[in-house]
Amino acid sequence: MNIQDLRFILPEIILTVTALGAMVWGAFPRYKKGAGILALLGILISACFLPQIGATAFFGMLVNDGFAVFFRTVLLFIVGLVILLSLGYREIEDDGLAEYYFFLLIVTVSANNLMMIYIAIEAISIVSYVLVGYSRRDLLSSEGGVKYFLFGALSTGVMLYGVSLIYGLFGSLDLNVISQILAAGSVNQLALTIALLLTLVGLGFKASVAPFHMWTPDVYQGAPTPITGFLSVGPKAVGFALLLRLFVLNFPSFQGQWTTLAVAIAMATMTLGNVMAIGQSNVKRLLAFSSIAQAGYILIGLAVGTVAGMNAVLFYVFIYALMNLGAFGAVIMISNSVKSDSIEDFAGYYKKDPLTAIVLTVSLLSLAGIPPLAGFLAKFFLLSAAVEAHLTTLAIVAALNSVVALYYYVRIVKFMFLHEPAETTLAPKSLAVQLALLVTVLGNVILGLWPHPVLNWLTNLIS
Repeated sequence: MNIQDLRFILPEIILTVTALGAMVWGAFPRYKKGAGILALLGILISACFLPQIGATAFFGMLVNDGFAVFFRTVLLFIVGLVILLSLGYREIEDDGLAEYYFFLLIVTVSANNLMMIYIAIEAISIVSYVLVGYSRRDLLSSEGGVKYFLFGALSTGVMLYGVSLIYGLFGSLDLNVISQILAAGSVNQLALTIALLLTLVGLGFKASVAPFHMWTPDVYQGAPTPITGFLSVGPKAVGFALLLRLFVLNFPSFQGQWTTLAVAIAMATMTLGNVMAIGQSNVKRLLAFSSIAQAGYILIGLAVGTVAGMNAVLFYVFIYALMNLGAFGAVIMISNSVKSDSIEDFAGYYKKDPLTAIVLTVSLLSLAGIPPLAGFLAKFFLLSAAVEAHLTTLAIVAALNSVVALYYYVRIVKFMFLHEPAETTLAPKSLAVQLALLVTVLGNVILGLWPHPVLNWLTNLIS
């Protein structure tokens, strides 16, 4: 290890030190809420020390190319918003804030080696299992943590078997070496296809794509709501980052089979998610199936595999983080007041708290792809890339699914605006949650009208 290697992982070192600091802070119960402020400070400082594009570390096992820069930045942004949302969530305050922020910070790498990719997936998974079951007094939280662990252990075990087959085929786990051997064309394509399909299991589990989505509804319902928001965007972003790196960038000889497979999975994922969401009465389960459907939309860009498709994936992942965390933040505010996650208990909430109801409405309509919100542009770029790649059927199925999704999103809005409110008192509003909601709603509106700063940034990263 040299100075350059340490410089590369400096953001992770800062986050680890901050996480340990949050643990120490927890030894002083009188000031324990300050652990959240310390965690936010660690996120901001680590973002200032991200290495430059093109940097590598540990003999090329870690690489900071454009994709790594994007996903590292987005993960820091996501964790920062989740910390803000957590500061206003009562159940977490009762169960120990310091340990919670410790686990949340250490999930936040950029690998160019299959073993490092596997280790990164496992590290994020183990911490996620703990966070899902964090509400010790809630049986649903404990049940969700156990289910997440069982499904996760099975999927990563299958993925490890696929990685071992790739090592047997190429004699290396370095993606650059593998790409060179593939260019020579001396690999058994059937064995490679089997290995990649096994690897897909672990990554598909993280991205919540069908048929690896079974854990999602129960885990989302049982986890503390800020963690549900994190699971819906954080691990999903990691899963798609690795799918993009493996199947689009590093295995071009698999592109033909991958396109066919990705199209089938995308159609199945978005259709299953949207259809299953229609009958849900719990808002967290509804958003769980919604997040499955959103994974299907993102897969469109991966199926296309062009520069336009990759740009569309990155833009959609960023906008999806804004949309979904905005929705979960508003659900936290509403659930704190009505003491329920049932959609029917949201009845008439607009008359009691118009601003939170409007934020939830904006987030849901953006998820549905209604102009002029950012979600519309995100879907438009994906569908345009699909049409350009002559995947017209896929684009049509996605458009029809967006119509189905609009129905169940509007159902929540209808309850909030058109029904009479129940006799409940408003809970005190958290300033931190309000700040997070402000960021998400402004992002949805501004980037829907003026997306050029983000698009230019993505173009520079891809180039």
